[in-house]
Amino acid sequence: MRFNWVTQYRLGLAFVAVVLFMSIGKLPGMMLTGSAEKVENHQDQQKTEPQQLTIILERIYLDGEISEEVVLDSYWSIENFWTKYDQWQLVEMDATTMVFRKQMDDISPLLKANGYFGITEDGVLTIFNGRPDRSRIIQSFFQIDVKKLESRKQEELIHGIPIKTKDRYVEVLETFKPYSKKQ
Repeated sequence: MRFNWVTQYRLGLAFVAVVLFMSIGKLPGMMLTGSAEKVENHQDQQKTEPQQLTIILERIYLDGEISEEVVLDSYWSIENFWTKYDQWQLVEMDATTMVFRKQMDDISPLLKANGYFGITEDGVLTIFNGRPDRSRIIQSFFQIDVKKLESRKQEELIHGIPIKTKDRYVEVLETFKPYSKKQ
């Protein structure tokens, strides 16, 4: 009987050891399985959620003004993304940000809103933010031979010539180009 008791005791211990071993073996396995499931769920989530990038759009206008717009953009496929920006030139890129640039065939919104052609004390044709008398200079072009100008054109430049369109911008430059001093 003693033999049976020892055998049963040993079998019981073996059974407990196997159950314990299986439990211990399963815990790390369960953790790994859980982690694998999390990774799979994350990958599935990535497939069901759009990718996001910070996009910086730089616009360079005829008058030299550069505007910058920052956009958080989402896309489902890279093909759709590139189609959206096919008119832009990619100038910089990293993992989370892309910088695109575009040459605009127009004057800047600043000039349209408050730009005036005028003349500085030195006789330089200049664009001002506001009327020329007490405003800041946006862009300077060339020195004008004021002696050759008609008095009416001199007065226009002193008081300021508003710039509302690209055509007006080009027209004023072309009008005063023949009066530029040769250097």
